[in-house]
Amino acid sequence: MKKKNKMQRSRILVVDDEAPIRQMIRFALERADFDVTEAGNSSEARVVVADETPDLMVLDWMMPGQSGIELARSLRKDRDTSDLPIIMLTARTEEDDRINGLEVGADDYVTKPFSPRELVARIQAVLRRAQPENDGEEVAAEGLIMDLAGHRVTADGNSVTLGPTEFRLLSFFMNNPERVYSRSQLLDNVWGRNVYVEERTVDVHIRRLRKVLEEHGYERFVQTVRGAGYRFSTKA
Repeated sequence: MKKKNKMQRSRILVVDDEAPIRQMIRFALERADFDVTEAGNSSEARVVVADETPDLMVLDWMMPGQSGIELARSLRKDRDTSDLPIIMLTARTEEDDRINGLEVGADDYVTKPFSPRELVARIQAVLRRAQPENDGEEVAAEGLIMDLAGHRVTADGNSVTLGPTEFRLLSFFMNNPERVYSRSQLLDNVWGRNVYVEERTVDVHIRRLRKVLEEHGYERFVQTVRGAGYRFSTKA
């Protein structure tokens, strides 16, 4: 994601088949100084994304035709939208359902009914994670290189595509190698102290990060320390 200047407003695409919900979200987001575009289904959303990729998508899980889950999965497989931040709206309250949403590519989820203020806070948190940090710096571990200013990752010269949360997670790990971090410590450092996210969410994003790194032979760097948490290490 390109870094925005301070005067440029983030563009949010709201995808929900219920017009009153879209209007309620639009009102809350415009008050928070976001530009808002609406889509009533997955097909309309694809047209909007093809015209100009938004900075973040708020996506309803259950919609007629292609569901939000199916749309999120397909967007993650498309190189042009693989790093598009997605917040899933869902009426499903079971933890396994919410985790399934994260596993197909959502960066966060909000359960219905929800507070517009909470949704705004979640959007702001995900957008912060998606922004480049430490301008001008580069960190490397063997052939795995993060260009923090350019918001790029390469493995042995090949481009590595990561979602915004996985990018920030890898950045934190590579800047703090060899130290074990608990799930709660990772939540504080990667997601932020004022954002409510369940600890199991960390495991989902660790799996997503490992899956991408596995394609390039570097999944071994993200290690599980039984009973303690996770660490980044080039040592066996």
